[in-house]
Amino acid sequence: MRILAVADITSDRYYKYYRSGKLDEFDLILSCGDLKPEYLEFLVTMAHCPLVYVHGNHDDSNGREPQGCICADDTIVEVEGLRILGLGGSYRYRDGDYMYTEFRMKNRIRKLWYPIRRHKGFDILLTHSPAHGLNDSEHISHRGFDCFNTLIDQYEPSYFIHGHVHRNYGIDIPQKMTKGKTTVINAFEYCILDLDRRQYGE
Repeated sequence: MRILAVADITSDRYYKYYRSGKLDEFDLILSCGDLKPEYLEFLVTMAHCPLVYVHGNHDDSNGREPQGCICADDTIVEVEGLRILGLGGSYRYRDGDYMYTEFRMKNRIRKLWYPIRRHKGFDILLTHSPAHGLNDSEHISHRGFDCFNTLIDQYEPSYFIHGHVHRNYGIDIPQKMTKGKTTVINAFEYCILDLDRRQYGE
C-alpha cells in the first residue's frame, strides 16, 4: 500500500505542476491539516483513492469541509483494514475552533477508549500537532501534546503522522524518526510511505 501524506502547504508537485497520472500510484492519501478544501478535493479527484484528513489550527478560516474526503477527527477510520485514529488541532495559543489545552486533548483521547478497544488498537495516529518532545518546539504555538506520547506508548501504532511544524523552520527538523516501535513522520508539504498490506487487514 502506497500512501501520500500531506500537510500545511500545497505541494507544487501535486498541484501546480500536476500531470495526468501522477497520483495513480497511491492507494490512500492522509492530510494532517492546514490545507485548503480545494486542494484536498483536487487530490481525491485525481488520485481516485480515499483521502482521510484531520483539521489543522488554521482550518477554521476555510468556511467548509472538503467534499469527497473522510474526516478522521475523534474517530477511527478503516481503509482496507488499516486503522487510522484522528486527532486534529494544535496546542492552544489563541482562540480558535481547533485549539486545545493539554487537558482538553486528554479528554478527547479519553472519549475514544471504546472505539480503540473495539478496533483492537490502531495502526496510524493521524494528527496536526506533534507530540511534546517529538519534532515540536518550546514556543507555545508549536508545542506538542504530552498525551500523544502516552497514546503512542500504550498502543504502539506503526506510524504517528503529523504536520504543523514546517520543516523549513530549521535545518534540524527531521521528516522521519522513531519512538519505540512507532515511526514518526512530519508530513510537511508531502511524504510518501510504503506499507506492507500483509501486516494489516482482517
